[in-house]
Amino acid sequence: MSEGQQYRGSCFCGAVQLLVKGEPAAMGYCHCDSCRRWSAGPVNAFTLWKPEAVEVTQGGDNLGSYQKTPASIRKWCRTCGGHVMTEHPGMGLIDVYAAVIPDFPFTPGLHVHYQESVLRLPDGLTKLKDMPAAMGGSGQTLDE
Repeated sequence: MSEGQQYRGSCFCGAVQLLVKGEPAAMGYCHCDSCRRWSAGPVNAFTLWKPEAVEVTQGGDNLGSYQKTPASIRKWCRTCGGHVMTEHPGMGLIDVYAAVIPDFPFTPGLHVHYQESVLRLPDGLTKLKDMPAAMGGSGQTLDE
């Protein structure tokens, strides 16, 4: 990917559409209880972007939001209920769920919150107990 790359995405019904530009800050899998419950799946594939790289191009007024903790503002389409993204104000990043941008070349680099995993994924990627030290976590790795 390069700075000029752009990828389009949308919610389940297409009422909310977005564009991501350039390179994500990180890509991987989150195993925390909140992401699992929010995604209704055993793991959540994330792509983290600087806010200026994410543009809602249609349906911004149709986005609902929920803030369970100060760390995350989760957003979804009010029409179909499709989950679209999570803003992480403390990190200065937005997680656009990998499944929302189908043509994006998702290349995960790590697993976060692996101590909470309910689905072990022996894929050779780094498994962090919580988060990288640079993002306020312990940076501690776990075995696959």
